[in-house]
Amino acid sequence: MDLFGKRVVAYILDFFVVSAFMWIVSYFAYFFINYFNMFQIYHYFVFVLPILILLYFTILEKSIGATIGKRLMFIEVKSAVPRRGRLGRDYSLTFSQALIRSLSKIYWFPIIIDVILGRITGKTRLLDGITRTTVVEENSDAFYSRR
Repeated sequence: MDLFGKRVVAYILDFFVVSAFMWIVSYFAYFFINYFNMFQIYHYFVFVLPILILLYFTILEKSIGATIGKRLMFIEVKSAVPRRGRLGRDYSLTFSQALIRSLSKIYWFPIIIDVILGRITGKTRLLDGITRTTVVEENSDAFYSRR
């Protein structure tokens, strides 16, 4: 499978992970917030879901360089512009890079526009180009040794 295909599968896997988190959040929200009006809680999902998605993608990509879906597909996110670290070049993402590249993942429609505009500009996603990040196969240090 090519890298784009792995990214699509990873995004679908991440959708299932976020859905599981959403189920847990809705379960607790029902008992603590909305005990008597059972279906009213679903009106809040429109606001809770984007926050949960932003937190999920931003925190995981910043801290470990990949989401659960990306780890399962053996791909990771790296900065295309290295920072100087104590041990040499550091290709990990900054918080702002992780947050900005996660903005189009809030709902399914913005990610499609992001991919289409990215293909037009020569990248996989437009926000990858803006944040100067790239998704690579795990253990692909050969990519960075050429730079």
